[in-house]
Amino acid sequence: MSRVGKKPVAVPSGVTATVDGQSVKMKGAKGELSFDVPAEVAVAFDDGSVSVTPRDQTKIARSKWGLSRAMIQSIADGVSKGFEKKLEITGVGYRAAVQGKVLKLSLGYSHDVDFEIPADIQITTPRPTEIVVTGVDKQRVGQIAAEIREWRPPEPYKGKGVRYAGEFIFRKEGKKK
Repeated sequence: MSRVGKKPVAVPSGVTATVDGQSVKMKGAKGELSFDVPAEVAVAFDDGSVSVTPRDQTKIARSKWGLSRAMIQSIADGVSKGFEKKLEITGVGYRAAVQGKVLKLSLGYSHDVDFEIPADIQITTPRPTEIVVTGVDKQRVGQIAAEIREWRPPEPYKGKGVRYAGEFIFRKEGKKK
């Protein structure tokens, strides 16, 4: 029995939710998102909350029950508050700057890396060594942050590179004589 799936998703104030068959749509101050619930799960909207129940007790239906509830909670949070990922840049001469719709990264290569900022994502650089990725869709924000990190992942000897804020990098010891 899914502990996550049992709880109904409360629709925050200022957000309008509609359930049309297997499709859940939410519209709020930050934007609009929708999620198509799998066929193994039934979804209902009543009293300002969205509830999800499995259609039968098969393993697949029970696994998609919790997933569907978590996805609906995610879109409710996204349209009301939004999501953000912070990245930190460590290394001498490594920095980032936003110029128009392009994120310019100096990461120790012979050239600057130009990263095109998608239309549904906002990227800011409060400091030259900090990048903040914000957006409505949780998956999209995480994917864009991962793509930026991929240009220079942190290395284990000196810790240089692009890392998530608060990420622990396991450090290795260098050569010994």
